[in-house]
Amino acid sequence: MNVKKIKILSTICIFLLSFITHYGYDIFPNVVTSIFFPVNESIFEHMKMIFTSYILFSFFEYILLKKYTNNTKNFKGSLFLSLLFNIVFFLIIYIPIYNIFGHNLIMTLIIYFISIMVSQIISYIILITNKNIDKINKYSYFLIFILLLILIYLTYFPIKNDLFIDKNKNMIGLNNYY
Repeated sequence: MNVKKIKILSTICIFLLSFITHYGYDIFPNVVTSIFFPVNESIFEHMKMIFTSYILFSFFEYILLKKYTNNTKNFKGSLFLSLLFNIVFFLIIYIPIYNIFGHNLIMTLIIYFISIMVSQIISYIILITNKNIDKINKYSYFLIFILLLILIYLTYFPIKNDLFIDKNKNMIGLNNYY
């Protein structure tokens, strides 16, 4: 198995893991699951779904890369940059389409799959590059942790903005009705 095949597997597994992480809080509603899983149907809360799916699969991906390619030199930087890119890319594509057409599950899933695919291509390029990205690698886990803290903070203290509103339940954040 080479890096390309591992990244194809990653794309599929991250997408499938998202279906599990989407409902994690609904199945086990508590403080711990509110940290990692969406607590409502707002656009923002789905960024936690992306985050958690990436992080969960990254453990398995690292093992595969180590075992089959021994190419983990840029893994940390690749994980951080592809994760951040996926979140930003998804929002840039999804929000205008959502504002024009409203919520459409099929369209959302297509955009989400494409955003995972593009971010995994970026990850692949970073993994196979010979360039030294030691500075990014050095701070990647710290930056991933900061991103997690931001996601947690905004779950409990959301901004009153359309991005944070669950329009199905007319709520914002964990228990705040808009």
